[in-house]
Amino acid sequence: MCRLFGLHAGTEVVTATFWLLEAPDSLARQSRKNPDGTGLGVFDERGRPQLHKEPIAAWQDATFATEAHQLDGTTFIAHVRYATTGSLDVRNTHPFLQDGRIFAHNGMIEGLDVVEDRLRELGTLELVQGQTDSERVFALITAAVRAHDGDVSAGVVEAVTWLADNVPVYAVNILLCMGTQMWALRYPDTHQLFMLDRIVDGVPDFDMSTSRIHAQSQTLTERSSVVFATEPMDDDPRWCLLDPGELVYVDAALDISRSVVLPDPPRQLVRRDDLSQPVFNAQHALPGTRHPA
Repeated sequence: MCRLFGLHAGTEVVTATFWLLEAPDSLARQSRKNPDGTGLGVFDERGRPQLHKEPIAAWQDATFATEAHQLDGTTFIAHVRYATTGSLDVRNTHPFLQDGRIFAHNGMIEGLDVVEDRLRELGTLELVQGQTDSERVFALITAAVRAHDGDVSAGVVEAVTWLADNVPVYAVNILLCMGTQMWALRYPDTHQLFMLDRIVDGVPDFDMSTSRIHAQSQTLTERSSVVFATEPMDDDPRWCLLDPGELVYVDAALDISRSVVLPDPPRQLVRRDDLSQPVFNAQHALPGTRHPA
């Protein structure tokens, strides 16, 4: 299962340091499947999106994932990829960038030929540079956002509703951000996605990690933030699991809006027993050991 991490730090730029994997020898002992790529997306002090990502073809190529990356920005997305579709190529490595928005995805859909036909109709197939289902999901969302005059929430709902009605869906967990806004969707209940509304009230240290993603920020020891992650990353009791079909929106003031926008499962729900062994291994690679902050 791909690992997601999202951080919204508000309107003022913060400095955060990320490590996307522990040392390769440590991780290799803990996982039945090695990650296939790692990436970071950030909106910098000028509101410009930046992507830093690298495929991992072998453990000797894992330097990017294990070294420290110090970034300045307002919103951040980190992703560790376990490939189900697409080669080990930077074009297939998350996060992706379209129309000034950064996107990462955890899950899998089938029927990519049907999705591509839809993208041709909508005029956004040219946005797709790689082979992944994730980038195609993003292009579908981008088309819907354009049709809704920039309303990202409406675009996400329309796009994922179309997927749920037209193609087999295993999971579509999404993180999407702009300069001072972030969206998260969990759909359906296949994979987990957690949120931490980190109002600073006696838990000052911002140092949270699993063996896949480690985030640290001295700036955020005295400032509030909102965090999304595939699994709780410290022992803060405020971590909460998103409901299936729930869309969360965090605005520039870190105010949170939550609503279940997709209450019903996909018409063609792909179940675990339907997965081939390689896809099962990618979707259910053993999670990292959680380290208390």
